[in-house]
Amino acid sequence: MIRRRSLLLLLTLLLSITSSSSNAAYPTVVDDCGCSASSTDDDLLLIPERNEVYGNGRIIDISHRYVSDMPSWNSKEGIGPFIRLFESLKNGSIANFSEFKLSVHSGTHVDAPGHVYDHYYEAGFDVDTLDLEILNGPALLVDVPRESNITAEVMKSLKIPKGVRRVLFRTLNTDRKLMLKKEFDSSYVGFMEDGAKWLVENTDIKFVGLDYLSVAAYAEAIPTHLIFLKSREIILVEGLKLDNVKPGLYNVLCLPLRLLGAEGSPARCILIN
Repeated sequence: MIRRRSLLLLLTLLLSITSSSSNAAYPTVVDDCGCSASSTDDDLLLIPERNEVYGNGRIIDISHRYVSDMPSWNSKEGIGPFIRLFESLKNGSIANFSEFKLSVHSGTHVDAPGHVYDHYYEAGFDVDTLDLEILNGPALLVDVPRESNITAEVMKSLKIPKGVRRVLFRTLNTDRKLMLKKEFDSSYVGFMEDGAKWLVENTDIKFVGLDYLSVAAYAEAIPTHLIFLKSREIILVEGLKLDNVKPGLYNVLCLPLRLLGAEGSPARCILIN
């Protein structure tokens, strides 16, 4: 009986030494940042911050968050479910993997010349050919008179100085919060054909940004796009989030995805004071 106890004590000692030796090669790291991969009760209390402004007001996000009930062109149902988790840690996968499917003209996005010109589309003038120098740089945010679409007369009244190349037009769309409503609203404010023509002929603007799904008013959507995109020098940025931003001069940074063959792309756009 004594021998058996002695043997058990010896085995316990040997296991202790082996365990100690193994841990010496891989010392325990104290998790003082709460970064452990294992779930705890505290994990259930984690709530991520979702910000619109960063750096004490220096950086302003002017792109809309993609959600299933954001508006879609000519639809009452919004964009609908667009993202799914097709592989999941909970189901035994090594990581979470999501995929998404939606129109390239959803949410905050850019238009390429192939959007309304088939010969440009066939020639390959897609979003991967857009000039990043135009999409990034000094920009002027202006408030448009609320009583009408953007006509030639409205453009004249804004008195945008020569040399300004990037303009963000805030309209009644922002006041009405149209980008936050699921059902498409054809009464949104946009450029009329004569307003687009006046801009092309009388200003140096190459970046035209607006606060709904199209820079062009619904009644003249195609003619207005044709005027803007004919030269392939103007880039249209649509669906901007311009509430709570003061009019004035900023630096805009706007980056579409490099989608080969696509005539439009979602974009993340920010303003920097």
